[in-house]
Amino acid sequence: MHHATDRQWEKLTVPPKRVLDRIETGMSIFLSTGVAEPRTLVKLLMETEAANLEDLELIQVISLSDAISLDELSAQKYRLKTFFSGWVASEAITAGRVDLIPSRFSEIPRLIDSGQIPIDVAFVQITPPNEAGYCSLGVAVDVARYAMEKASLVVGEINPRVPITFGDTFVPISDFDLLVGATEEPIYFSRWPTDDVFDRIAAKVASEIEDGSCIAFSIGPLFEALSTHLMQKRNLGVHSPFFTDALMDLVKSGAVTNRNKDMFRGKSVTSYGFGTPDLMAWLNRNPLIEFQSIDKVFSPNQIGRNPGFVCVLPARKVDLSGRIALHVGKGNVAAGPENAMDFVNGGELSRGGRTMFALPSRNLKGEPNIRISVEKYPNEFSLREAIDMVVTEYGVAYLKGRTVRERAQALIEVAHPDDRPGLVEQAKEKRILYPDQIYLVDSARLYPEGIATKQTFKGGVEVRFRAIKPSDEEEMRRLFYRFSDEAVYYRYFSPIKAMPHAKMQEYANVDFSQTLSIVGLVGSTAEGHIIAEARFVRERNRPYAEVAFVVDEEYQGMGMATYLFKRLIQLAKKQGLKGFTADVLYTNKGMIKVFEKSGLPIKANMEYGIYSLTIPFETEGSHSGEETPLREDA
Repeated sequence: MHHATDRQWEKLTVPPKRVLDRIETGMSIFLSTGVAEPRTLVKLLMETEAANLEDLELIQVISLSDAISLDELSAQKYRLKTFFSGWVASEAITAGRVDLIPSRFSEIPRLIDSGQIPIDVAFVQITPPNEAGYCSLGVAVDVARYAMEKASLVVGEINPRVPITFGDTFVPISDFDLLVGATEEPIYFSRWPTDDVFDRIAAKVASEIEDGSCIAFSIGPLFEALSTHLMQKRNLGVHSPFFTDALMDLVKSGAVTNRNKDMFRGKSVTSYGFGTPDLMAWLNRNPLIEFQSIDKVFSPNQIGRNPGFVCVLPARKVDLSGRIALHVGKGNVAAGPENAMDFVNGGELSRGGRTMFALPSRNLKGEPNIRISVEKYPNEFSLREAIDMVVTEYGVAYLKGRTVRERAQALIEVAHPDDRPGLVEQAKEKRILYPDQIYLVDSARLYPEGIATKQTFKGGVEVRFRAIKPSDEEEMRRLFYRFSDEAVYYRYFSPIKAMPHAKMQEYANVDFSQTLSIVGLVGSTAEGHIIAEARFVRERNRPYAEVAFVVDEEYQGMGMATYLFKRLIQLAKKQGLKGFTADVLYTNKGMIKVFEKSGLPIKANMEYGIYSLTIPFETEGSHSGEETPLREDA
């Protein structure tokens, strides 16, 4: 990255052994994180037999590299203190060789600054100095500045392969007591492989991220797949702990402009660059990327200043009340409960901000990831009230503002279809669901996900349509109670006054082999309200189905019933049906008009003030509405 000719800085360096001579027993040594780990110095520290290097304390925000050998730690020569339980440290923490300091990342600079975590020596990786004598901290701004200010010995490891980055990254070479030349390559991380399941999860996550949102990335297969699905978006912003190859692809696609951000408008903000040599080359002198210290990047207040901040976090397990177990071990970066908290809080403070946890419905062993309880799993994120949604490859469960029973229903709907019956039974035993809760096993497999559509009606009202779900029971109940007596009579032919759980759950639990029910929702995906429902039910002995629909009175006259009828015709034809039947009160002029408008031939019989209609699906347009015999029979 830097010209081999301008190596004047080499005259300033000393042999690494000189550094070790300055270190005394019992000292605390700060090491930069991740790609910025000063590997030459660390390796030397691990290999040396010098008597003065006993009982040293190594302090690192996240331990990612192979340079700190766990064998050396077990020999009790060093102790490693880290703020993060992921990656290689998790095994060592469990084995008692590494001390974990539970802390929110945004608080770490204060702990160092106040002297609560004492630092005697700082080993920091830097780029060669420029003409003015300034070095860049490269791809991990981290808390290096705070450590350098506190340490009595500051050592710079100059690595010409480290990219020069912009932001709060420049330090004068005079700030270093000793300089050594790096003999080790920086640590690179190859890209994560993804698979079909993560691709489906990422597509669902992306569908919840609107144009203009501000996003944070971590590493792993979810984010690798997510960047591809976000490339169609516009004016995204980035405020992310990690900047990865996947995020580079997203910025290159043109989807990221950072136009709507309040913090560092026009720039993608991050603390750590993390990935392949290609990424490092792209980050070198890239003015679009702003590296800042973790007290800025992880600060909930700073995150929250960006409108529409979407916090996406990978989960390991979820239970039916919405408690989350986070990942442990390798592959878990920036998703410990403490650091997740900063971004979740940021999402809560952001205007229009949201938090979603994403995971496959089953793990690699085929065991369910959605469970009755996650109590026995480590790394629990228990702030369930802060979670807006949980996403699997089977859909999105909206949790915000829902009761524990409604949450359980929504989460069961996104579990693996084979796991759902068991979850329903367990939830009944635990009194989470009603003891009489219906569950139709085949419905989970037959759910027609592909029929979801969006449509805009008169007055710019946008309505989302999808197949009904058992968790719609409460919304359908509310819709029923908004109807006038007349509307109820038109729909049910009797003056029904109440729609208790037992009755409404029968309506919301649909056997999709016999029935198709579509609901229309307005409002955000997380807080939408059902304002329309249309369904057809197959008849026993012939290829016809009975059709019925209802639209909230506030939304009538916009063409919604006409749209729903046409949609049901399309879907019925796909199922091989030959026509519809319907019973309509003769005073229900609105409904009769909808049928007439379809242009289909209509045969009508009237008895006791009720039309029995038969509507065969002949070629649309072969009969005009005027030719229907409805009016004559009236």
